[in-house]
Amino acid sequence: MTSTPRRMRSVSVTLGVTALVAASLTGCSPEADNRAICVDPETELRVDDDLCDEDDDDYHGGSSGGGGHYWYYVRAGSRAPAVGSSYVTTSGTYDSSTLRGTTAKGGVSSDGGSVSRGGFGGSGKSGS
Repeated sequence: MTSTPRRMRSVSVTLGVTALVAASLTGCSPEADNRAICVDPETELRVDDDLCDEDDDDYHGGSSGGGGHYWYYVRAGSRAPAVGSSYVTTSGTYDSSTLRGTTAKGGVSSDGGSVSRGGFGGSGKSGS
């Protein structure tokens, strides 16, 4: 009777692969302290995130002369309106430079609800 040698997986290889997968998923899901929704300040409605560009920041009020869409930042734990609904301008800010922690544009459900950390979409950046 010949015995077949038993192959054993290396625990370190398994752990290394697991760490690599976790790191790659973290890149897709930034843990932001603040999330931005795309809004139309003239109508005071939330619009689809696809209508905002990365540089659509820092709306400072007044007429922009032709409308426009801007990112409006809301802290994690706050409530965001559904697309097509009115947003409350006292619960967030247009100016990302006034925020503490990290920010990400997009990633908030179009159905509205509680803004949570993480999620897909948007780009993360550090606030000051």
